[in-house]
Amino acid sequence: MKSLFILSLALVGIITVPSISCAQQKFTDAEKIDIVYGNIYRTFYDSSKKLFTEKTILKEDERPYSYLWPLCAFIQAANEMEAVSPSRIVMKPVIEVINKYYSPKKAPHPGYDSYPVPLGGGDRFYDDNQWIGIAYIDAYHRTKDKEYLRLSKEIYDYMMTGYDTTFGGGLYWKEFDTTTKNTCSNGPGVVLALELYKATKEKKYLDTALLLFDWVNKHLLSPEGLYYDAIQKPGWKIDKRQFTYNTGTMLQSYVLLYHITKKPEYLKQAQAIAKSSLPRFYQNGLFPDNFWFNAVLLRGYVELYKVDKDRQYVQAFRNYVDKVWETQRDEKGFIGKRSNKTLIDQSAYIELLARLQQIN
Repeated sequence: MKSLFILSLALVGIITVPSISCAQQKFTDAEKIDIVYGNIYRTFYDSSKKLFTEKTILKEDERPYSYLWPLCAFIQAANEMEAVSPSRIVMKPVIEVINKYYSPKKAPHPGYDSYPVPLGGGDRFYDDNQWIGIAYIDAYHRTKDKEYLRLSKEIYDYMMTGYDTTFGGGLYWKEFDTTTKNTCSNGPGVVLALELYKATKEKKYLDTALLLFDWVNKHLLSPEGLYYDAIQKPGWKIDKRQFTYNTGTMLQSYVLLYHITKKPEYLKQAQAIAKSSLPRFYQNGLFPDNFWFNAVLLRGYVELYKVDKDRQYVQAFRNYVDKVWETQRDEKGFIGKRSNKTLIDQSAYIELLARLQQIN
C-alpha cells in the first residue's frame, strides 16, 4: 500500500524519487528534498489510516502513530517546499492528517491535541499549536488563501487561553499545567502574533506580541544575549538550558519588530543575538543534534539576512546541511545519526534545504 502511494505521487508529479545507489553521486538541493520527502511517505505514512508514524523502530509500549510535534515540523517543511516549487501540492495532505488532532469541542477553546483525537487524543501543548499556526500564517502570506488566515487566528485565540499574570505574565507550555512558562511557548507566540499583525494590521496582535516579547526578555534572557529554556515551579527557578530554537524565535521576533516599527534598536539587537549565537551553537561545521531546533534558528537567521545581507549565518547553515548529507545520511537517504530514524528529523532537514534554496 505504501509503495503504491509513493508511486502514485511520483506519477502525478508531486514528487520524484532520484536513485541514490551511487554513494559518490552529487545531488542538487531539490533532489535531496525529493529523496527525503519520498522516504517520509514510503516509511512513515500509513495510507490505510491516513496517519504518520513517528519512528522507524517503536518500543512495545509506544503508541503506534505520531504525536503532533513531528507534524509541526512536517507542515512547515511542506510550506517551504511549495515556496520553492509553487506547482507542487504538499501542504494539503499534511493538513488532512493534522486535522485528525483537532479537538473542536474541548474547553476552553478549540485546538490541536498531541495525539489523534479518533485514537483517544492527548494533552494539548501551546507551542505545538503555535508552530502549526506559524506554518499556516506563512502559507497565507504566500498564497492569500483566507482559510490559512482563519486557522491562524483560531490558534492565536487558543494560545491566549494559556496566558495569565502569574510571575508577571507569559504563556504556559501545557494546557492546565501551571508549573512552567517557557521560551518555547512564548517565542513562537510572539512570531505568530507579529505575523498576524502583518496580515491584518489589527492592533491586538501587536500588543500581544510586545507583551510576550517583553516578558521573555525580562525573565529568560541570558547575560550573553541568548535565551534560557523556562521558568518553573517550585520557586519559579530558571531552567538555564539553551536551545537553538529559543534563540531562533526571539531573533526572528526582533527582525519582525524592526520591519513593523522601523526602530533601529530592534535590528541592532537582532544582530547582537546572531553574533552571540553562532560561536555558542556552531561547532566543527555542525549545529547541535536536534535538526528541527536548528531549523527554527535558521528562520531567524534568514529573516535577518533579508535585511542586512550579512551571509555568515546562513552560510554556516549551508555548510551544516552539506556536512549532514555527507556524514549523517544512510544508504537509503534517511537523515540522522541514530539507527532509529524519525519523522521530525526528515521534516526538519527538508525545511533547512528549502529555506536555503529561497535565498541562494
